[in-house]
Amino acid sequence: MKKSGVFLAVVAACMILLAGTAFAKTVEFKFAHSGSLEHQYHIGAEQFKKLVEEKSGGEMKVTIFPQAQLGGERDLAEGVRMGTIEVSSVAAGNMAGFVPELQVFGVPFLFQTREQVYAVLDGEVGKDLADIMLAKGFVNLSIWEVGFRNITNNIRPVKTPDDMKGLKIRVQESKIWIEFMKRLGAIATPIPFGELYTALQQKVVDGQENPVATIYSMKFYEVQKYLSLTGHTYEPALVVANPKWFNGLEPKHQAILREAAMEAAVFQRQKLAELDRERFEVIRKAGVEVEENPDKAAFAKATENLHKVLADSVPEALVQKIKDEVAKVK
Repeated sequence: MKKSGVFLAVVAACMILLAGTAFAKTVEFKFAHSGSLEHQYHIGAEQFKKLVEEKSGGEMKVTIFPQAQLGGERDLAEGVRMGTIEVSSVAAGNMAGFVPELQVFGVPFLFQTREQVYAVLDGEVGKDLADIMLAKGFVNLSIWEVGFRNITNNIRPVKTPDDMKGLKIRVQESKIWIEFMKRLGAIATPIPFGELYTALQQKVVDGQENPVATIYSMKFYEVQKYLSLTGHTYEPALVVANPKWFNGLEPKHQAILREAAMEAAVFQRQKLAELDRERFEVIRKAGVEVEENPDKAAFAKATENLHKVLADSVPEALVQKIKDEVAKVK
């Protein structure tokens, strides 16, 4: 009887352990973004999902909500901060309402090359920005790419700042973008990203400014006649998570999210570089007239020291630190 009792106790303990393993709760979460299924966000999101699920051995499951299904970029950022959305990728310019310091990416001609961008964002500046975001209610997992922004419109070719006068241009809802267009003599018109194609189609605005990859993936080239490769600013995509949710995860799951987000950044950057030329040709063949050599020096002169209008929200030290780091990149 004693042996039988011990045996039954062991069997019962094993069953409890097995049941605990079988019914261990899978960490399921949403990754939301506003881009199309060809957008930079989605390229990164799909790779992130793949890596998270592989690295966790199925313990984590990511559901992607693309195409602004859960709202525009401001809605997504607010959702992450409130905890209704666990993870999202949002352009820095559209995060500025929550983290004003991110308007630093609206400073014209701060970066000239991708090599400069990656050296800065993957280094101390990136860590500084992550600390700033955390203080404002966002865990920054990584920084992905949106790209160098260029100007499109339906009225005329743009080669110099004078060509911008009177053009009604959609901008992100950020003080520096409004001031940027004002310096060029254009009329800044804030419009949510998800509504931009319709606004261009219905001629609510004459034009907009975005990277070539975005102009392609959101099909803005279908409703625009002219593209000017000004490359006036670089737009990063910030991959952010809700702090309460993130801190409630097991340390191994937190590490997986950070690793997957960083590895997805490398993948996304490489993929976009491969696609750039191909997508540029699609835009050109669609009939868009391309100005490949606008007078960047004139644009830089017209918008120099623009960051000073942000003295109350963007520290001069942050701007200078980026400039110093850029200067180190050959």
